[in-house]
Order: sequence, then C-alpha cells, then structure tokens
Amino acid sequence: MKLLHFLLCATLVLAVLQGFSGVNRIDPPNWYTGFENPNLQLMVYGNDISLLTPEISYDGVTIKSVTRAQSPNYLFVDLKIDENTKPGSFDINFKSGKKIVSTYKYALNERSANSAQRNSFDNSDVMYLLFPDRFANGDISNDNITGMPDSINRKEQYGRRGGDIQGIINRLDYLKDLGITAVWTTPLLEDNQPRGSYHHYATTDFYKIDRRFGTNEEYKAMVDKCHDKGIKVIMDMIPNHCGSAHPWMKDLPFNDWINGGTNYIQTNYRIPTTNDPYVSAYDKNLNFNGWFVSEMPDMNQNNPFMLTYLKQFAIWWVEYSGLDGIRVDTYPYNDPWKAAEWTKAILREFPKLNIVGECWMHTVAEVAYWQSGTKNYNGYDSGLPSVMDFNMHDAISVAFNQDEQGWDGGVGQLWHKLTQDYLYANSSNLVIFAENHDTQRFSTVVGNDVKKYKLGMTFLLTTRGIPQLYYGSEILMGGDKGVGDGDIRREMPGGWSDHTRSVFTANGRTSTESDVFDFMKKLIHWRNENPVIHSGKLLHFIPQNNVYTYFRMNDQKTVMVILNNNPKTMTIDPQFFKQVTASFAKGTDVISGKTVSMKVPFELEGKTAMVLELE
Repeated sequence: MKLLHFLLCATLVLAVLQGFSGVNRIDPPNWYTGFENPNLQLMVYGNDISLLTPEISYDGVTIKSVTRAQSPNYLFVDLKIDENTKPGSFDINFKSGKKIVSTYKYALNERSANSAQRNSFDNSDVMYLLFPDRFANGDISNDNITGMPDSINRKEQYGRRGGDIQGIINRLDYLKDLGITAVWTTPLLEDNQPRGSYHHYATTDFYKIDRRFGTNEEYKAMVDKCHDKGIKVIMDMIPNHCGSAHPWMKDLPFNDWINGGTNYIQTNYRIPTTNDPYVSAYDKNLNFNGWFVSEMPDMNQNNPFMLTYLKQFAIWWVEYSGLDGIRVDTYPYNDPWKAAEWTKAILREFPKLNIVGECWMHTVAEVAYWQSGTKNYNGYDSGLPSVMDFNMHDAISVAFNQDEQGWDGGVGQLWHKLTQDYLYANSSNLVIFAENHDTQRFSTVVGNDVKKYKLGMTFLLTTRGIPQLYYGSEILMGGDKGVGDGDIRREMPGGWSDHTRSVFTANGRTSTESDVFDFMKKLIHWRNENPVIHSGKLLHFIPQNNVYTYFRMNDQKTVMVILNNNPKTMTIDPQFFKQVTASFAKGTDVISGKTVSMKVPFELEGKTAMVLELE
C-alpha cells in the first residue's frame, strides 16, 4: 500500500509539473537593502506553485519560512535580509525534490541616499490636488489600451478623458508659476474595472501604474521633474479596498483574504462606530468589514499576509519613486488597529514622511481621534501625523454665504471651529481645504461670486494648517456635485488639443479667471516667502458684525488678517486690537498694496479681505 501511495503521489506531481509554466509573478517585484525591518515577505504566484519549494543562495539573504496558501497557486516566502547584505540580484529556484522546475531572478537594490531622512510636505507648503484623467492629456497613444475595456468616452460624465502623466509633466511650469510646492494626485495605480475606472480608487495592481496614464518609469520621472522644480509629490494610497476586477478576486490566496470572500457585503458607512463606547459588534463589524461599494471589495487586514502585503507595497512606492508624502483614502474604514500598524511600518522606514488620512467626519472630536498623539479614551493611536480637516471644510462651505451678525454666524463659524483646536494633537499639521474631488466646487458654493470666493481663499491661505487647492481652484473652476461627481471633475480647459482655449496661458483665461488667478498667485507666492504664515502663532478675536480679525506672529513679523464678510463697508478700529497693534504704526496690504494707519480707524469694503504686514 505504501508503494502504491508513493506512485500515486509521484504521478500526480509529475502531471502537475508537466503543465507548470513557471512563476507568473512575485510581489514586491524587487526590494532594497538598508531598511530598518530586515524581513521581506514575497507573494509568489504561479500555477500549482505550492507543490514546489523555493531555494536561495545569496550572502545575507535567508529563507525563514514558506507558507502554502489555501489556493495551490500561491506561496508566501519569508526572507531575512541581513544588515550588511550587499545589493545585487539572485536566483530563486523552485524545486520539486532535487529538480529545479523554475528559476526567477530577483533584484535587491540599494536604498537611495538619505531616503529615510527625506523632507516631507508640511505647513510651509501649498498643496495642489489634481485629478489626472481630467487635468491634461499629454500622450494620446495611451488613451486606449488593448485588454483594458474601459476606453475613452469624453461625452460620458463618468467616462475616461485621457489625462495622463505626460500631461502633468507638461504643466509643471504652470504649477511652479502659480506657486504650488506640493502635488497630490488622485490614484494612478492600475484600475482595470470594466467601467467607471476614471477615478482610480479601485486598484487592480498595487505595483503598477495604469498604462493609460503611463508606466512606472514615467511616474518616477514625473516625481524627479517635480523635485527639480521644487515641487513635492504625494501619492494617494488605498489600503482599505481593491477593485473587483483585481486578478486575485478569481483566485483568493486565503478564504479570508477579502472580508466576505467574493460575496459583496455593503459597509454601513458609520465611522462613529470606531469610538462609540456603546457600539454593538454587528454595527462595528459592518463599518470595517463591509465593502465600500460593490466594485470595491474590502481587504482583510486581519489576515497577516494581507497586512504585510499592504505595508510592503506602500514602502516600495515611497522608496522606488522618491515620494514626499502619502494621502490615505477612507482611513476609518480600515480595521483601525491594523491600519495603525500599516502607518507605523511606513514611518519606521521613513520617519520624517508626512501621511495624511481622509477621515471624513463632521465634529472636531471625531476627526481629532484619528491624528497620532491624541489622548483617546481607549488608548488608540492611528500613527497618522496628519488628517484632512473636514470640519473646517464644512465651516468654509457655509460661512461666506451667511450675513448673520451673531458671533457664531458667517465667519464666526471659522472662529468657532478654531476654538476647538485644543482637541488636536497638532493642529498646524492638518490639511485644510475648501473643495476636493469628492465635495462641491467652492465656486458653486458661493454662486460664482468672486468676492466671496476670494474671502474663502484668503482664509485658506492665511490660517493654520496646510492649505490644499483643487485643480481649477485658481481660476474659479465650475462644477456641480448635484449633477454628479463627474461634473466636479471637469476637463481642465487647455488640457486637450481640441479645446478652443487654454487656462494654462494668460491669454487663454477669461477676465474673471485672470482676476482670480492673479489674486491666487500673488497670495500663494507671498505665503511661500513668509514663515510667519507657516508656523507663526495664531491669535484671533471673536468676530463682530461678521468681520473676523486674526493675527499671525513670530519674532520677525506680525500679520493682521481682516475678513469683512459683511456685505456693507465696515469701519475697522485698530485700537480694538491693541493687544497686538499697539506697537505698530501702520500696515500694508499684500493684496492691494494699500497702507493703513494702526492709530486711527479705516474702512474696509464689504465682502473684502485685507492681509496687512504690520510695521
């Protein structure tokens, strides 16, 4: 019987090997020497790869363990890379007994010099969020790709338009001229969903730039060119979910790789279940383990192999492309404790990297919960240095349309939000914004009223935090979320060869666009040159008659900002603010160049701002 059993097994293995075509893929595709964490886990994919045993012979690299997944087509190979291991490449031999069935050459590269100490984005920056598919088409040859079913359809709101990496590269001088110092692009990784892929939040390959945008090499070149112009690059990452068209959805490594397996379970979108002290297990599990939408399966970070996979893909992209920061999508839908492990693993290798999480909640306490350093009742620390300030966005979205005279109406709402900054571990590291790719266009919020728009942008660029603009913010770009998300993601005029004008050039802008652009450019460049706005102390006064006055101060400079949100001309008495103004004789407005005395009252036109450098 033993002989018969042996012969049957041998026959089965031989039959499998005759159909074996080699290793199809290994993730990560390469790795680096010099990381703090010496461990590397390779996910090997190939037909019946689990029947084989990997072998490596390279000084400093040892196989610690091999795990055969529930699917026969995966192997997880845990390596240890010694501290003094030299970069190079080595063969991974996959053997059946003593026979080498397949060989895969794997590269171990050297980390870039000082990559661990790379400076990240901070409150000295002005961040520009651009939506690649709708920003500019620089290479029409990649508009449609064989094997990628979602092709160009510029007439459809949710259709692809053809914007790409080359289009971004072609417009870097425009961004530099505007004064932008950091660029955050919505995701560029492959999203091979059959339709609606233009937003790229349904990743189908975590190690590959979508070919309709370009290549990995072109993305790295874009980062390098940005750095040459003094512009930092922030990558949008999504550890919470993948696309339903991801290849592994047809062959899961483990049954619990995806929450629910291949069965769609809708999240309840109830983020407060995170810190609700009375929450039921049912409600909490549905928030974290439900799918974001039916096309976005929820990845299970409680599977240790999945969590390692997600840590490594993020670290790989930062090192490979030289990133200056990460924006994390839908952070509170991840398992919070595992997401914190993910974040801290990245920061272990890049301790100065800034990572900002999208935590779309509507009270200060709820958002503050997610910023690292917050003293939470349950001991939770997300590891996130920064979070998106959705509370301030909410206030900006209503403040400039309100003419109320009460202390908490109109611009009083801005003041009221700031009075709660004590809840944040680091309020100066919040990313603040009036609009993004998911919210109503600020131009639509204020009814295209240029005065209201400038008030909002003045506040954004002079208060605490890291200001984030959305592509087109600089030209009062339109769009209505009520029409659909596609409408707030319109093509940037001039980004396509068939456009009749280009806002990327002065003569292509309308008079209104030029007015707003020139205003934004002047204020942004002034902000870039004045550290007092980056990190100076903020002191403010309770708004009176819908006029909000605040100061930014350091040892070198004092700036007085006045936002007259009242439709009427208002008299400003500097003596009311003598706590700050008493030692100054005058102030010069950086916007208009006008000088006013700090000793006598002066007038400020309705719905107008002043940014005064005091002397």
